Amino acid sequence: MASEIERKFLVRSDAYRAQGTSERYRQGYLRSGGPATVRVRLAGEHGFLTIKGPTQGFTRSEFEYPIPRADAEALLDTLCDRPQIEKIRHRVPAGAHTWEVDEFLGDNAGLVVAEIELGAEDEPFARPEWLGDEVTADPRYRNSALAQRPYRTW
Repeated sequence: MASEIERKFLVRSDAYRAQGTSERYRQGYLRSGGPATVRVRLAGEHGFLTIKGPTQGFTRSEFEYPIPRADAEALLDTLCDRPQIEKIRHRVPAGAHTWEVDEFLGDNAGLVVAEIELGAEDEPFARPEWLGDEVTADPRYRNSALAQRPYRTW
């Protein structure tokens, strides 16, 4: 079974911007809540369908499949819940890992969250100076939750 081990942090400065590459994302949910979340994502020119299970500790099952861009656009336009997530993802190398810093747009503008994927829950990692408080355990910061209750409404 595929799985991801991920930790999330708030970002306290924009120093990350000069350190990596960026790509615009649009994503929506066919299902969120219950035992699984089903997401459609458009990342630049590429489409993906992702199924995620419940989180236990920092780990959860994840299955991701590439789909044609046109299919991703059609699913986002016709079947995914509203509002949808719009963000710019910055990939920032730090030590042995690459951070994914999400700068949210639209209804979630003003929120910037950094994620790191690890090989084990106790794996050490470099903490860049722009990294803020950890929010891994706070469900409000999950993208599926932000689609249901955007940051501007907090």
